[in-house]
Amino acid sequence: MEGEPAHAQAQSGACAVMWGALRAARRMAAAAAGSGAGAGSGSGSGSKRPRCEPAPRIGTHDGTFHCDEALACYLLRLLPRYRQDAEVVRTRDPQRLAQCDVVVDVGGEYDPERHRYDHHQRSFTQSMQCLRPDKPWTTKLSSAGLVYCHFGSQILAGLLELPEDSPVVTMLYDKLYENFVEEIDAIDNGISQRDGEPRYALTTNLSARVGHLNPRWNDPDQDTEAGFKRAMELVGGEFMERLDYYHRAWLPARALVEEAIQRRFEVDTSGEVLEFPQGGCPWKEHIFSLEKELALPKTLQLVLYPDRSGQWRVQSVPVEPHAFESRLPLPEPWRGIRDEALSQLTGIPGCVFVHASGFIGGNRTREGALEMARRTLAQRQGGDAQSS
Repeated sequence: MEGEPAHAQAQSGACAVMWGALRAARRMAAAAAGSGAGAGSGSGSGSKRPRCEPAPRIGTHDGTFHCDEALACYLLRLLPRYRQDAEVVRTRDPQRLAQCDVVVDVGGEYDPERHRYDHHQRSFTQSMQCLRPDKPWTTKLSSAGLVYCHFGSQILAGLLELPEDSPVVTMLYDKLYENFVEEIDAIDNGISQRDGEPRYALTTNLSARVGHLNPRWNDPDQDTEAGFKRAMELVGGEFMERLDYYHRAWLPARALVEEAIQRRFEVDTSGEVLEFPQGGCPWKEHIFSLEKELALPKTLQLVLYPDRSGQWRVQSVPVEPHAFESRLPLPEPWRGIRDEALSQLTGIPGCVFVHASGFIGGNRTREGALEMARRTLAQRQGGDAQSS
């Protein structure tokens, strides 16, 4: 588009191409989960295997199942070689596993040339960074991470109908590992998210929900086959939903944030305030990555955007993408005050609210929200001057 930066044009074009690609992805995903732990009759693209050829076999352990092997099996069934009729063989029998084309999470071997992807052996210490030095993640891999490491780019390229070396595939590969697969790797390997005693329990993550699909310890029927099929459907559905979100919402937002950064001095001469044309844009992670990529001389402090009602919001950039702490919260005297009382306190017409923590505030107009942002910047600068 005229007036848009060249890199933003390129990214917008790539996003436009991708928007229709997940239709094929959903068909493939249905085939991947549909047959569960038996021979499948999926509806994915491609022709059926000739009758004379045996169906490929994906081996994993039987008994209690976990999120990592459920996702590993699901991802493998997105590959062309397994998509149509691969059978998931759940066993610990070495002879049956030896007959499988690929084995995950059992067998005590990591040998990608023979398609053996277990991580339980004492000698296994591999992380994504170990196997792909261009990647930063050092979390020990589970069977899910191993399959994703070796086949993730191929899977995403097939789902999105793009080349494996496409920048879009590379960006989504990294995003899905960091925000989906790595958590499964860490939980399966017993790696705590942080040191010290946790303040509260996390029992609703994907790994926990898969665990609850196993039979209860005192159930008379301890058959896990039906539960494993449900687990594959659960993790596969969430993987595809996450891919759809990152592909159709998160990735287009990057171009919007980059454009806002290029125009930031048109909003305020400080260059520390961004303005978005609409609310709901997932901007936080993009701000942090683009600050580094563009080597911005000053960090961004505040963003402006309209809400669905047509009013405006001023929000502080957090200190980290997922942190609750703000880089520059709105002034303390404003916090928890609303409407006319807030307008009188600030001297800014049209004020609606400021959150008790100061991370966000509202005004009925763009001009009012921008003035709230400018006053916030000015109070910080005044405080800095007084302290020096």
